[in-house]
Amino acid sequence: MKKTFPLAFSAVLAALSLVLLLLTGVVPVGTYAFPCIAGALLSAVVIEAGYPLAVSCYVVVSVMAFFLVADKEAVLYYICFLGFYPVLKGLIERIQSRVFQWIIKYLVFNVCIIGAFFAGMYLLNIPKESFELFGVYLPWVFLLAGNFIFVIYDLCLTRIISAYVNIWRKRIKFK
Repeated sequence: MKKTFPLAFSAVLAALSLVLLLLTGVVPVGTYAFPCIAGALLSAVVIEAGYPLAVSCYVVVSVMAFFLVADKEAVLYYICFLGFYPVLKGLIERIQSRVFQWIIKYLVFNVCIIGAFFAGMYLLNIPKESFELFGVYLPWVFLLAGNFIFVIYDLCLTRIISAYVNIWRKRIKFK
């Protein structure tokens, strides 16, 4: 039982993550919300099964979503940042200095979002001219706003993880 539980738990949450990503084609706001929720589920995998199974879960969901999910933008968000950040967050927060933690978090966020922008532009064939409005190059505005939203996302993710550990985990009686 102790050996099979982590694998079964990871598989169930991987399936749930994939279902959430599949729903992005049905719910309009799902393009942004469902990859966040699907990624947050990996935090529970880290807690219950460890980092290796969480990374495996992320890879499996990413590959399956790439082939099965119609909303490729949501898949891109999941693969480039929202899927692996909850796994990486636990490792970053082991660092003693909170300032250094936030520097690394911001560095990871910005590298991933800029990478996702270029991946979207070249893989999804989005013309570069479509990002300009009244002479303002919008990706810089979105990146600046994204950095503020990232702080909120990180704090919410921390609270969700705390709620899982302190409330839900005890009610579900995993351990």
